[in-house]
Amino acid sequence: MSSDHYFASTPGTELRTRTISVELNGVTHEVTTANNVFSPAHIDIGTEVLIKYAPAPPLTGDFLDLGCGWGPIALHLALVSPEATIWAVDVNERALALVRMNAEKLGLTNIRAVLPADVPDDIRFRTIWSNPPIRVGKDELHSLMHTWLPRLEPGSDAWLVVQRNLGSDSLQRWLEAELTDEYAVSRESISKGFRVLRVDRAETA
Repeated sequence: MSSDHYFASTPGTELRTRTISVELNGVTHEVTTANNVFSPAHIDIGTEVLIKYAPAPPLTGDFLDLGCGWGPIALHLALVSPEATIWAVDVNERALALVRMNAEKLGLTNIRAVLPADVPDDIRFRTIWSNPPIRVGKDELHSLMHTWLPRLEPGSDAWLVVQRNLGSDSLQRWLEAELTDEYAVSRESISKGFRVLRVDRAETA
């Protein structure tokens, strides 16, 4: 993996920022992106599909945007649920800096853009939204699922968007086989070659 890949923690290339216009929560905003982060020219199609088809998030609580990139999901969640705390998590420190920059530009104070290790261990999530980094490989992807899905609060859900030809169906089968009976996995939507998967954690008895 090259040092300037967007999965790298500290991209080795010189920073080149750009301003783009995006629609978030029905309003057009200008945000900053940069080289060596995921989809710097626009909100990628998978994320658009997730934002369109996932239901409105809860009003309060701790939310997780797993693999946040420059922040479109986190920004959307923060705008829709201003009383919630959005944990925008990525391994790419350049991406996290952009999330902080964009949150400040939009006047959002409820986003915490942090490395995975910097999420306090006792935090549990009311919802998890993710366009997961499929290209990291199955082992790493499965490790992410094992790490974060058990941190859902009972009675809460996760929403994942995965391109069909990059393994959405195999991920769904793996989740169904790997997670305990406390979880239910379903395919909620299909659009533009993407699948939106829902993972529900049951209420405790």
